[in-house]
Amino acid sequence: MAEPAGASRDRIDEVVVTPVAFADPPLLNAAGVHQPYALRSIVQVRTVSGLTGLGETYGDAAHLGLLRRAAPALRGLDLFDTNGMAVRLAAELRGAEAPDAHGLTGASSPSKSLARVVSPFEVAMLDLAGQRTDRPVHALLGGRVRDAIPFAAYLFYKWDRHPGGGPDGWGAALDPDGIVAQARAMVDRYGFRSLKLKGGVFEPDAEIAAVRALRAALPELPVRLDPNAAWTLATSHRVARELAGDLQYLEDPTPGRYGMAAVAARAPMPLATNMCVVAFDHLPEAVRLGSAQVILADHHYWGGLRASIRLAAMCDVFGIGLSMHSNSHLGISLAAMVHLAAAAPALSYPCDTHAPWAVDDVVANPLPIVDGSVAVPDAPGLGVTLDEAALARLHRQYLDCGITRRDDAGYLRTVQPEFRKRVAAW
Repeated sequence: MAEPAGASRDRIDEVVVTPVAFADPPLLNAAGVHQPYALRSIVQVRTVSGLTGLGETYGDAAHLGLLRRAAPALRGLDLFDTNGMAVRLAAELRGAEAPDAHGLTGASSPSKSLARVVSPFEVAMLDLAGQRTDRPVHALLGGRVRDAIPFAAYLFYKWDRHPGGGPDGWGAALDPDGIVAQARAMVDRYGFRSLKLKGGVFEPDAEIAAVRALRAALPELPVRLDPNAAWTLATSHRVARELAGDLQYLEDPTPGRYGMAAVAARAPMPLATNMCVVAFDHLPEAVRLGSAQVILADHHYWGGLRASIRLAAMCDVFGIGLSMHSNSHLGISLAAMVHLAAAAPALSYPCDTHAPWAVDDVVANPLPIVDGSVAVPDAPGLGVTLDEAALARLHRQYLDCGITRRDDAGYLRTVQPEFRKRVAAW
């Protein structure tokens, strides 16, 4: 059977994976503190005809190794064949695993590692498909159902500088006054209309005080709190009770689907998760137990954009709310998140993003946050363009910085040698 006209020019000819490092503030969490540089991997998928699709994912050494191992399997594949890509990568990476050192997005497994590898290649192929058909990625996901994507101000306890470094533009935030000042700065700069506080850093009463301070200072803005499973069941019950009426939702207060279900049974607000439901095979038990009323989707580890659309549909069926999780990221990931959110009918809450914390990027035209939202682009593909000079500079930064994996706990121990990651610690 003859190959369809034009098919040969749609074949993938080359795949390039480039690790980069970009400056990251000292943001505190239950696992420790962010290192001076965050790591990402930038994927470029090129066709015979010269089109280039972009993807972005984690940059830890183990994950980078899987990406580089997988990349050659895409050569010769039709750019529209994302199913064929997933089959090829499953065969190439059978049983391989790249554990998460920080554990803030749940436990690792071979299937989750495969999903994390599939995702950036699928995003790049959808970017290619959009360019090839002169359509935005959200059109390939079923069409947009909203014109702008709301995001929440992502607030962190933080130092004013990394040890040995200079102060950043945000200043310290180590108490309720510091958190309120950070929130006001975020709202003034980006127009955010909801707030999320990363907790699990200080004892629970201090974080209750921070939430109450935010509610008093910015009463019109809903607040969420995420302690990353740092609390016991008893503490989770108490905090949920004391913050009744103050939280839009409480995210991952305690570990595991059974623990979350026990808290959810008595909590006056919804519980959200990106830790205890992080794969499709977690859903049946989570639904049966009532572990979470909101799932924070993340295409980086759910297997890509189309898999995340399937997740959104399942959440809709079972009456589970949907938002979007964020890790430190650059402009390619933000664009992918925006296209996904544009095409997901049941988006219940504003999405998370670390974009305000990033001071650098690999795209020449990052999507701006205006009035707390990002306008959905209609340009072909993702709608962002790679800045080759920035990519080269951030790759050199990766080679020079000496960081090859995220290690929040190890970095905090250089300042607090006694520190241990907090899991049900309070």
